[in-house]
This record gives sequence, C-alpha cells and structure tokens, in this order.
Amino acid sequence: MLHPINWSLALPYYAAAFAVGYLLGSIPFGLILTRLAGTTDLRAIGSGNIGATNVLRTGRKGLAALTLLFDAFKGTVAALIAYRYGGQDLAVLAALGAFLGHLFPVWLKFKGGKGVATYLGLLIFFDWPAALAFAAIWLATAAITRYSSVAALAASAATPVILWHGVFLQEAKLFALFTALIWLMHIGNIRRLVSGQEGKIGRSRPADDANR
Repeated sequence: MLHPINWSLALPYYAAAFAVGYLLGSIPFGLILTRLAGTTDLRAIGSGNIGATNVLRTGRKGLAALTLLFDAFKGTVAALIAYRYGGQDLAVLAALGAFLGHLFPVWLKFKGGKGVATYLGLLIFFDWPAALAFAAIWLATAAITRYSSVAALAASAATPVILWHGVFLQEAKLFALFTALIWLMHIGNIRRLVSGQEGKIGRSRPADDANR
C-alpha cells in the first residue's frame, strides 16, 4: 500500500491518466465521420446510437468500418499513452476513462455508444490473444444466432474468464467491470431478446439498438 505522501504525489498523474483516457474515449467518431460525409445525423435515425451499427444504417459501409476501427483504437491509444508515461497502473486508469468516455461523452449529454468496439480496442492493448478470442467468440455467436447483441454479450462474458486463466488478474477485474457495463447498456436488447422482438443481423428494425 502506498504511503499517504506517495498517494498525494501520485494522485495528479492518476487523475491526468483518467482525464486523457476519458477525453479520447468521448470522441464520437461515428457522429463526426457521418457529418463530414454529409449523411443524416445519426441521432435522428435507427436507434439514435453513435456506434458503428447505427452508422451502417446510413448505407455507408466504409464509414461504419472506420467508426468501428476508430472507436476501438481510441481505447488502445489512450492506454498506450498512459503506459508510455506511467506504466501499467496509469494504463488501467486511462482504459477506465476511455471506456466511460465512450459510454458517457460529456459532449453528447452523456449519451454515447454501448462500448463493444472500445472494449475490443482496450483488450488489444492489454492482451491481444484474448482480443482474438473475443473476436472469434463474437463471430461464432453472431453466425449461429444472427443476433449482434447476443454475440456482444457472450464475447464480453467470456473475456474476464479468459484473462483470469491467463493470470492477468488485474486486467480480469477491469474487464469484469467493463463487461458489467456492457450488459447494463444492453438491457433494452436483453428485454427484446426475451420477448422475441430483437432484430437480427441483416434485418432492419425501426427501434433496434446499436451494439457498438
């Protein structure tokens, strides 16, 4: 345990790492890219979500792919910067800030995405084999069920277990928190799955929620 004096010295660095992570995570790339491309405001179509799934509803697959990449790698970059200047502890705080920034961006009245892409980007930084496992589980589940939401829930639920067995204990705890937040953000999807009203991949539904 750090001595109180050491805590007082470290606190500004911890706060800076979290703040930098939050600011990077809160960049709404889906909204920015679609505006630059002159498409409809994302918040006025589909689910109103700013993630890649809703960008895809504009009919611009390229923009959706870029949104996915940027939403993922803003998390990776945030953790990398913090790690470069302060090591693993600061990287963890920056990762937490980036994930919360994506979910609750101050610029959009705290209404952001659902975190799946940013989750993956952070996982790439902390343990890239686990990121590959996440992607494999997502793809397999999506192929079997045709539900993007089920794929996100299954892949995120498996990730802390994978990290724990890989002896990444600190990261396992961090991603357990992220998984809980992803499930919380998918409550609407879960309710629709139970009622049989959730939209499947490749089928549009007016009230469908984006999963990124």
